Amino acid sequence: MTLFGIDLTIFQFDFMQRALLGALIVGFCAPAVGVFLVQKRLALIGDGIGHIALTGVAIGFLTSTSPMWTTLATTVVAAVVMELMRRYSKTSGDVALAMMFYGGLAGGVFLTGLVSDRGSVDLHAFLFGSLLTTSEADIWVIGIGGAIVVSIMLALRPWLAAICHDEEHARVSGLPVVFLNLLLMVTTAVVVSVSMRAVGLLLVSALLVVPVVTVQQFTRGFSATMFSAMGLGFVTAGSGVVAAGLLDVPPGSTVVLLGVVAFILTAILTALWRRWQGFLGARTKGVPLQPLDGARASKEPEIPVQEPTSGGSVPADSLEVTPGRSVGPTVSDATGDADDASEMAETGPGSRS
Repeated sequence: MTLFGIDLTIFQFDFMQRALLGALIVGFCAPAVGVFLVQKRLALIGDGIGHIALTGVAIGFLTSTSPMWTTLATTVVAAVVMELMRRYSKTSGDVALAMMFYGGLAGGVFLTGLVSDRGSVDLHAFLFGSLLTTSEADIWVIGIGGAIVVSIMLALRPWLAAICHDEEHARVSGLPVVFLNLLLMVTTAVVVSVSMRAVGLLLVSALLVVPVVTVQQFTRGFSATMFSAMGLGFVTAGSGVVAAGLLDVPPGSTVVLLGVVAFILTAILTALWRRWQGFLGARTKGVPLQPLDGARASKEPEIPVQEPTSGGSVPADSLEVTPGRSVGPTVSDATGDADDASEMAETGPGSRS
């Protein structure tokens, strides 16, 4: 089986089909949440929840249950606690996020140490992704979770956009700001949990952020940015899995690298396009363009010479200034002018002697 001259025989196997399907779902739903996180300047929240998810994975190993379900429960609880701490305590948002980083990583390592005697615990698949080991049950979980997330983001898009733009105005308008912020954190936790199979817990933030900041360079409007980011995430995830299958490299890192390359190329092309638009605008308005080599013709500014309006004027170059004598009007001259004006007012027409 070939497509555009590319041999896709490897995708006749079930595990590659499941890997491609899982990546497409995650790549489509992650930017739907990430667009709100970027607008609220919470781009690193995915990393924080990803570290907490490591604790959930360890709990799954410790209790001999599915790590995806324990990770989902752990990340949801952690996201709610972090949002409540940020809102109702003296802890700032960056401090609460730091606590998630440190506590989640330490908890995962500690619990993994407790379960190490029960057998070999491989965290590599969860830290950096393992799409090729995705089971049919995992695909169902990823599909249902992704469908719920996209449905919520699309249904509540105006409200979520309002709290991202101006939270105080949204509160005055009567929107449930606290509930919406908690809902955004919970959906982020769901995306992180279902994405750990695709790109891993340490790289999951890339799917949330990179497609959004890429399309922001050329889109206008919140809706255009959201749908464009979802489309770009879908294409990037699918292309990454195909490239990983052909090159026999890890799919998660390939997806993220393709996203970063797309961001760099978009930034360069957008800068060139704006430069070209500025060039055309300058030509249209008739503004002379500066030489590219920086050479500019220097010319001494011409000082206009005022023609004398009355006879007896002294040329400016023949005026000699003696030390201690002021050329222009002095304070005493101004005072004298004021006195003359006052005297004229007293002796003018209509004055009484």
